[in-house]
Amino acid sequence: MFLATASSSLGWADDTPTVASWSDTLKLSGHVEAGITGNVDGPSNGINFGHLFTDRANTPLLNQLLLTAERPLDPKATGYDFGFKLQGLYGSDARYTHAFNQFDRIIGGRYQLDLVEANVVAHTPLLTEGGIDLKLGEFPSPMSAEVIDAAGNSLYSHSYIFNFGVPFKHTGGLAVIHLNPIVDLYLGGDTGVNAWIGAKGDNNKSPAGQAGIGLNLMDGKLTILGLTHIGPENPRDDRNLRYLNDITATWKVTDDLTLTTDVNYIRDDGLHAIGYGAAQYVTYALNDQVTLVGRGEVWRDNNGAFVAAFPGNLDFINAERGLVPATTIGGGRTTYGELTFGVNYKPPVPKAIEGFVIRPELRFDGALNGTKPFNSGTSDHQVTIATDFILPF
Repeated sequence: MFLATASSSLGWADDTPTVASWSDTLKLSGHVEAGITGNVDGPSNGINFGHLFTDRANTPLLNQLLLTAERPLDPKATGYDFGFKLQGLYGSDARYTHAFNQFDRIIGGRYQLDLVEANVVAHTPLLTEGGIDLKLGEFPSPMSAEVIDAAGNSLYSHSYIFNFGVPFKHTGGLAVIHLNPIVDLYLGGDTGVNAWIGAKGDNNKSPAGQAGIGLNLMDGKLTILGLTHIGPENPRDDRNLRYLNDITATWKVTDDLTLTTDVNYIRDDGLHAIGYGAAQYVTYALNDQVTLVGRGEVWRDNNGAFVAAFPGNLDFINAERGLVPATTIGGGRTTYGELTFGVNYKPPVPKAIEGFVIRPELRFDGALNGTKPFNSGTSDHQVTIATDFILPF
């Protein structure tokens, strides 16, 4: 102790930064998300059409009890680095996030269990100056501006793009090749949209693939990610392909103002159907406690094949797997418009629950071409008033 103190006082201290051990970087976290979406029309079937995760009208929901254990990759790693992520969910959201034949039928009620992520990750200093990041296992789709984890979104309700235009999850591998500080290449293979492994873990016997490019511009203030996912996705159909394409651009205009644009196109050869649209997000932080959020979206379901409601708790997963019974309520050939205005309010709280947020929102949905998919098929519009909270622990 004397030698260490003396050395420090004489300027001989070792200035080499202390390197954290692998175990020191392990993270355990979780949150509870719950909310309610009021529908001013009180639809007779109890469904907020065009919604999935917030589809129950005038009904309180425990959306997510989310638990996460992870060791993330060091973003500054120049050599080999390894990690993992394991994330489980209990709540009403699990009705829509299941992989096929993975906890999807063990609970028939509204609140179900799901494994959102179970993967290993690695950074390798190979081939390029930035190296290659690898992910293997089960993981959420990197497509769209929204995510399954509620804490990663600015609004309670989800866009049409997230609900109907992109996958929720994949099982397989994904490589991100950092060509240079500006350009990243994405390349992956998986079992398909929301698919698991094995004969019962997919609704067909064919694999799928994913590819794209990411751009990091303006010193990181502008990022653009364009991805495409291609493979057969319909039950017992190994031949006809579904093409899912998405471009997400995020521009941090100032420290307070962020603009995000999401452009989407989907085509399914087996269904002879296409869907396409775009969503624009605006977030503006008034201060450390209050952030204003807006989202405007137009999405066209050209053949009435994608946008639907699922009144039964198992209807969504049964429909994806081609099982009966599976009740779906379609909206027909409709161009959907949606405007959502919200507030993120973070009240002063103890440090133990730092990140607690309350998110009220007002949403207007409309059929822009005169169809009537809302209010049990009787109206061309829908108004919902919702709020949720996210309590971290």
